[in-house]
Amino acid sequence: QNMSQCWLFLLLLLMGLCQKEEVCSKSVINSCSDCIKSGPYCVWCQQLNFTKPGEQEAVRCDTQAKLLERGCKAEEILSPPNSDTVTKNDRLSSTFDQQEPVQLAPQEIRLELRPGLPTTFPIHFKRVQGYPVDLYYLMDLSNSMKDDLQNVKGLGKDLFAALKKITQHAQIGFGAFVDKTVLPYTNTNKDKLQRPCDAADKQCQAAFGYRHVLSMTPREEEFKTKVTEQFISGNLDSPEGSLDAMMQASVCGDKIGWRNSSTRLLVLTTDAGFHMAGDGKLAGILEPNDEHCHMENNLYVKSSEMDYPSVGQLASQLDKNNIQPIFAVTKNVVNVYRQLSQMIPKSEVGELSSDSRNVVRLIEDAYNKLSSKVTVTHDNLPENVRVVYTPRCEHAGPPGENRGVCDQVRVGQKISFDVTVTADTCMKTTSFTISPLGIKDTLTVTLSTNCECQCMDPQVANHTHCKGKGRVHCGICSCSQGFVGQFCECSIGDKDEGTLREACKDENGVECGGRGDCVCGRCECHTTESGNYYHGAFCQCDDEQCEKFQNKLCGGKGKCNCGTCECNTGYEGSACQCTVSQEACRTINNTVCYGRGNCKCNRCECDEGYQPPRCQKCLGCQNPCLTKLNCIECLGFDQGPFKKNCTEACSKSVFHQMVDQFTLSSKQCEQKDSEGCWVKFKLDQLVGKDNYWAEILKSRGMVEIILTYIYIRPVAVHTSHASLPAKRFSNFRQHNSPKIV
Repeated sequence: QNMSQCWLFLLLLLMGLCQKEEVCSKSVINSCSDCIKSGPYCVWCQQLNFTKPGEQEAVRCDTQAKLLERGCKAEEILSPPNSDTVTKNDRLSSTFDQQEPVQLAPQEIRLELRPGLPTTFPIHFKRVQGYPVDLYYLMDLSNSMKDDLQNVKGLGKDLFAALKKITQHAQIGFGAFVDKTVLPYTNTNKDKLQRPCDAADKQCQAAFGYRHVLSMTPREEEFKTKVTEQFISGNLDSPEGSLDAMMQASVCGDKIGWRNSSTRLLVLTTDAGFHMAGDGKLAGILEPNDEHCHMENNLYVKSSEMDYPSVGQLASQLDKNNIQPIFAVTKNVVNVYRQLSQMIPKSEVGELSSDSRNVVRLIEDAYNKLSSKVTVTHDNLPENVRVVYTPRCEHAGPPGENRGVCDQVRVGQKISFDVTVTADTCMKTTSFTISPLGIKDTLTVTLSTNCECQCMDPQVANHTHCKGKGRVHCGICSCSQGFVGQFCECSIGDKDEGTLREACKDENGVECGGRGDCVCGRCECHTTESGNYYHGAFCQCDDEQCEKFQNKLCGGKGKCNCGTCECNTGYEGSACQCTVSQEACRTINNTVCYGRGNCKCNRCECDEGYQPPRCQKCLGCQNPCLTKLNCIECLGFDQGPFKKNCTEACSKSVFHQMVDQFTLSSKQCEQKDSEGCWVKFKLDQLVGKDNYWAEILKSRGMVEIILTYIYIRPVAVHTSHASLPAKRFSNFRQHNSPKIV
């Protein structure tokens, strides 16, 4: 017995730990409405005299448990609830009796939600026995499907027999496709366009993109007659225009003959892959697919003018028109279409034999899979609305935000889903629809939010609670003109109340930073949750928001003042996390960071360009050989641009010595001075950024220019002095580069 009691205690303890704690995350609260918008568990106390003198009215906003703990009476607590009202709930149908059946209930619901607070309601689905089926057989008539066409011509009887097992209200339509009749998809030679098949094929129809052959019909003979009239065609490349054909079959509903109340199946049979959006560029077709119907005389007339649709466009139109595709494809492309099926909800893939003999069984299997799997989802949700579906059935999928799934559902079996809706913010009345994929039935959800408080205010114009100078609204005073303050105790006379309140607004325009009350033009700051006071002209400061170190405010080694740590003697750092020390910042010559940075937390924080650990080198600085040349010239040789003010310009940044031979180990500088002579010197950077010791070589080098003149004989000399030797003036050039002497 003791062991049982222990287990019971542990179970209760775990249940208590797993319970979600209700939290009210308050921000700027000036009214009951602000409170309700702050979070799903925020409630408002409208009790008079609930707040203490000088205490912010925002304390009226908290969780119900905390308000009760502070002394607010339960009947004085305001918390707008969620509400849901079913406005249309027709009973689910059992069988199809030529009238519009009801397979989803309810059909309309109105929700009024509190922001952030979820509400859950059930929906029910039951597939009607004998529900009509429309099947559109869309066949690839390229040359490689020749054998398949012969078998399909005798398919009508078996196909109708299979559908009769499902419903007595079945219809079948037929369409065919090849590809766009332009290069590089189809040979555009005039004769080849008229007869694109092999020479051995006696029966061949002209090249085409997509042709609608037979609208939905319940007559087997009509299907057989129309299909028998079809012959193969041809094209050049392997991928076909199947997505073009599927798009037109989806959006041209009146031409195909889809019924309003039916399960719509589109069976695509092919042995090749498919072209998609972007492939049209190969033929110079740049206009995107517009997802509209372009059928004239049963032909897709925009085939050569408009690009193929994208998979996303096709999936959207199939879903919009409640069409469920079945891809009956040969073994060589099964994997391609399985990947396509993953991107198209409510679709199936079956492996077609090389001559299509198994297509009826394939369609039966695919239909059973599609019909036994019920997927409930929604159309485009309004912003800031979330929906979660939880299936309630024998073979239920996991709860999901996008959809709920029940598998292995039998015809006539009733299943349910719990739908949880959450509105994250306040919003105007909006709506969205929920429906099972591939089924016409929908549930319209009309959604609004409840962001206002229905307070029971006393009907007294000048209430004593407000010093006789205002009304009470939701427990707080709404002052008459000329009076302000928590209890309308401040008379502003002829002054403008707005002007007084402006004096209390911070740089962001928030009155007292949302942390105090503006009383007669000055902020009276509130206490923090821990009992300390906000401070500052606009209550902008508190002493609890400083950086922490080892989970202690200011590392336990300082005082927090208005968000900044003021460290105790011997400590430094943004969180007083370091002892004051310069040991690691000291250089060989006992300086700190070479005077080119600050030592903080025993590490050098170098000036721009200088590199840690001790700021000795500067990778991004200008070459001092160039920047100090003018000072070297005036200090060493009393010439150059700084000659007249050399002492003022250079004596504080360059300390020099004239030498016959260098003693410094630094890099030698060799620059041309203002007189064209070469000056050699070495620089050693001292402490600081602009301090150098210079050794200047006493001797300067002159520039030698050697010129060579080569004489050539002129071709002709027209002069009276023809007896003089001919001079050659060509090829005058400077020989070799300047040399130092």
